[in-house]
Amino acid sequence: MKNKIVAGNWKMNKTFPEAEELLVAIAEGLDDMELETDVIICPPYPYLEMAADVSEESNFTVGAQNVSYAEKGAYTGEVSAAMLKSAGVDTCIVGHSERRAYFKETDEELAKKVDLLLANDLVPIFCVGETLEEREKGTHWDKIGNQLKNSLFHLNKEDISKVIVAYEPVWAIGTGKTATPQQAQEVHAFIRRKLEEKYGTETAYNIYILYGGSCNPKNALELFSCPDVDGGLIGGASLNAEDFIAIVNAAETCTKND
Repeated sequence: MKNKIVAGNWKMNKTFPEAEELLVAIAEGLDDMELETDVIICPPYPYLEMAADVSEESNFTVGAQNVSYAEKGAYTGEVSAAMLKSAGVDTCIVGHSERRAYFKETDEELAKKVDLLLANDLVPIFCVGETLEEREKGTHWDKIGNQLKNSLFHLNKEDISKVIVAYEPVWAIGTGKTATPQQAQEVHAFIRRKLEEKYGTETAYNIYILYGGSCNPKNALELFSCPDVDGGLIGGASLNAEDFIAIVNAAETCTKND
């Protein structure tokens, strides 16, 4: 039986005082729980060290939302994997659909980011997913399969085992729309089959696959109950401590009911 993972992606939200208030509220909520779920908070860059400090006395770890594809050097405005590690970060989101769409990140660049994170002992949360147009055309299987192949399948068994995959239907991010549990399970099962074909059954089973796409306190339990959904990458609901704690509670319920 695997514990669930719940990761909160704050995106570009919260001022410094607001971030501190939210971190403290989440920490207090988690401290009242006997957690089996692994909780990750991914705030904007300026708040990473503060989040790491709070996490030392709480039941969550800290993740970043992005990392440079370069190791170091003259890359103004970029942040390296080594910098993240030195700030107390444990995980990092890679290839979120917003990064792919707005900043034109390619599969090749994302493969470099994954490699640098692993080299610095950081866990990548690697995002895959399709647009509404791709789903309606039935090309989403090829899209997701190619994202996995192009950015992850150069890794050996040992390294792929350290990666968390997150399925995020682009059409369900920030729209209020959510993939049905059946749709989520179908894609998660597809991802696991692709991992199994490349790395074998045991490795594929042990890799976490999270659902990201308007997951909230009302639908979390049903989504997390799907056999191949190992938790969630939470966007908007992670900006409210009460909602985020409710989602963690849903993950706890699933684990204890397995």
